Amino acid sequence: MEEKKTIFDYLAQVMIIFGFTMFVLNIFCLFFGNAAKDFSALFELGEQGISVGIALQFLCISVLITGVRFVFFTDVIIQRMPIWLRTICMLTFIVMIIAAFIIIFNWFPVNMWQPWAMFLVCFGLSFLGSCFVLIIKEKVENKRMEEALRRLKEKEGNKN
Repeated sequence: MEEKKTIFDYLAQVMIIFGFTMFVLNIFCLFFGNAAKDFSALFELGEQGISVGIALQFLCISVLITGVRFVFFTDVIIQRMPIWLRTICMLTFIVMIIAAFIIIFNWFPVNMWQPWAMFLVCFGLSFLGSCFVLIIKEKVENKRMEEALRRLKEKEGNKN
């Protein structure tokens, strides 16, 4: 049984996504910021970091991603869809949201294939990294649950 989520659970998810994104973007600024300064609105401050405007845009994306995740991974709206299809739909919507932000806010020249390729590579690596972390988290939680069940059985066995 899954515990009921509160607004604070969703706000925490937004802040996790936003924090991770800001961390990665600032690392990119340190390495590529000055070279990309004249090329991309994302790196307009060069190695100095991300502007407030860009940070707020990524906060908005974090809220939207959390909303898309809610739609596809809770049974509130979609009740009978296989997990693999939910994942594909969620990823498609997230890529479309980010692509819209890229175009609307001129994050990089949209008529060049290289920035799009880099975006897709970075997105793919981030997705695979988060999958890896979730798999490890699930294994650790399963191990804890198995240990708790074993202790409970031992305790019940000692009572009899």
